[in-house]
Amino acid sequence: MPAQGGCELSTSTSTSGTPAEVAPTLEGPVPKTLGFLDQGAFWANLGVSLLGFAGVLAVLAPAGAPPLAVAAAVTATVVGTVIGSAMVGLSAIPGAATGAPAMVLLRGLFGGVLSWIPSVLNVVQLIGWGTFELVVIAQAGTLALGGPTWAWVVGAGVVTTVLTLRPLGMLRLLRRVVTVLVAISVAYLAWWLFSRPELDLRAGGGSWSGFWAGADAAIAVAVSWIPVASDFSRHSRRVPTAFAAATVGYGVTQIVCFVVGLAALALVGGDGDAVFAPMLAAPLGVVALLVLTARETDQSFANVYSTAVSVQNLAPRADRRLLCLAIGALITVLALGVTIDDYAVFLAVIGSVFVPLLGVGVGDAVVRRGAAAPDLSRWAPSRPLMVVAWAIGLVTYQLVNPGGAPLWSDAWTAVRDALGIAPPSWLSASLLSFLVAAVVAAGLARVERRARSTTNG
Repeated sequence: MPAQGGCELSTSTSTSGTPAEVAPTLEGPVPKTLGFLDQGAFWANLGVSLLGFAGVLAVLAPAGAPPLAVAAAVTATVVGTVIGSAMVGLSAIPGAATGAPAMVLLRGLFGGVLSWIPSVLNVVQLIGWGTFELVVIAQAGTLALGGPTWAWVVGAGVVTTVLTLRPLGMLRLLRRVVTVLVAISVAYLAWWLFSRPELDLRAGGGSWSGFWAGADAAIAVAVSWIPVASDFSRHSRRVPTAFAAATVGYGVTQIVCFVVGLAALALVGGDGDAVFAPMLAAPLGVVALLVLTARETDQSFANVYSTAVSVQNLAPRADRRLLCLAIGALITVLALGVTIDDYAVFLAVIGSVFVPLLGVGVGDAVVRRGAAAPDLSRWAPSRPLMVVAWAIGLVTYQLVNPGGAPLWSDAWTAVRDALGIAPPSWLSASLLSFLVAAVVAAGLARVERRARSTTNG
């Protein structure tokens, strides 16, 4: 369907009936070929991540909060993942409904020029995620088979970049082959880890006082996909399918991945660097880990592909394939100098940016319900009040949970102390910032509507 005032977003299949691939530029047709299994397999694979096995430490020992007891960490994982995956599902709906990618949709929310702000931030976070994915692939591959780390980084970078050239073909490959192998591998590793007699999930103490900080970490992992969900759901045949596939597919597998990670961490005394050691001790552990290592390229694929699509919001006629080649090369170079120790800090900043962004979209959608379709043209009128709502949501998040990023978190902690704010431990930064952003956006959208009515009158 055509977007109001913008480039045409049509649907397409090839003359032979074979689903068409994604066009090189935003001005090309949009194939609507993905069903529930295609999308469900894609999101389920994204939920299983090598980063998740060690990344559950961000839930178990959240930045700026006391370490959690294992029962509290499992509960925080489930609660945070359910909330986060539902947010991802919500963010998939507009793409399926309009055929527009995520950052183009923000033209209707912020205006054409102001949508460049979240687009640039999204490019930065996706390059970060893509870099971390190559790092963890190299870490796992080196442990499993040995060899120089740089060779694994370069190899993973090349494979990632090649996959981005045929994105819909990649999604169909996940459904037909990869998902089955991944399910078998994860089930085998879970059986092996939980059957170890030395496993004691009660060891290590901890408490429930940092529960919502841990849940926020689980939410942050999921919501990092919010600004890319429509890049893939735009190819969904039906809107409800896009929501269900993202919510269920991602939610179930992230919970499984984190719980398996908790077991592995318990066996190595909480040492995140050694999380793969008990998996490799299994009789077929090397095979299972290699399957997961090879599959991890779907994470880096999604990040590189969506980075390119986000750049296209700034330059609609840019060829996505050339952008993917450049971005793939960039994250490969970055991965040669980054360590996994920066991961938890990275999460805290991501959550504060993209959770309130979704809140703004929801608040605006409530007010606009039944109104004309938003203007998705490149030069759509600016809506600075929506940027204000987003900023208020971000500030709310940081005042509740400044995270642990050097300088950034220190500055927000100082502001919080100066204001005399002492958030209770039960307060979730994610939920509060989402609600605040949604309410403020709804109020400011009504102000915009009255201002337009006055001007037109």
